[in-house]
Amino acid sequence: MKDIILSIQNTEIETLGNLKELFESDGYGIKTINVKKDKIPQEPDKYAGIVILGGYMSVYETLPYLNEEQDLIRNANRLQVPLLGICLGSQLIAQALGGKVHKGEQKEIGWFDVVINNEGKNDIFKGIANENIKVFQWHGDTFKLPNSAILLASSNFYPQAFRLGNSIGILFHLEVTSQMIHNWTQYYGHEMNEVGISEDAILDGKNSEFESLANSCKVVYANFSKMIAAYRNGKSDHQNAAKSCRMNIYQR
Repeated sequence: MKDIILSIQNTEIETLGNLKELFESDGYGIKTINVKKDKIPQEPDKYAGIVILGGYMSVYETLPYLNEEQDLIRNANRLQVPLLGICLGSQLIAQALGGKVHKGEQKEIGWFDVVINNEGKNDIFKGIANENIKVFQWHGDTFKLPNSAILLASSNFYPQAFRLGNSIGILFHLEVTSQMIHNWTQYYGHEMNEVGISEDAILDGKNSEFESLANSCKVVYANFSKMIAAYRNGKSDHQNAAKSCRMNIYQR
């Protein structure tokens, strides 16, 4: 049976994007949960890893499925299940593990520079050559990190990535394709009007940005997959130890 990655979608147009092909190329199966239609699992250790994706809603809205996602995050963090949160997913991780999500002073929509710090260079971003990378953003909320979280990257405005245990939060988007962004411009166009940016400014002539983004996504995926492998090996060692203990008991 394939190892399964749990993908939590908060809205149908925000998907795994390039991550889907990367997971599948390594033989993982993907179980996709649509939070508005499906029950959110609360047994994270049934999965090899978990990815919580973006959405237009805010963590501080009183939506039952956002609370259930935070319960899942706390359980996954406690059990050391590898967890990657993107955009809203990162905000949910921050809030669930002791931080605070709030509305930012300005929305980041479009292409922005993010600086990877020394901790990030030796963590989920290990292998990305430049400390300053251009990424795609679409968010208005930000977060105060949990006290025990390690900051991995930041922009001129906000913290952008962090780790707490086996949980990684990334506020920006590395997974997106040009088609995904085009879809977002159709659904979230009013937000673009608020900041005075057009679809052409986001998409036209951005081939090099998309290529660089896809390469960075591959690096982050490779590092996350190492977290998954370490978790699976640790879990297997624990199961083997437990099995050996039971055998010794039976032999007495």
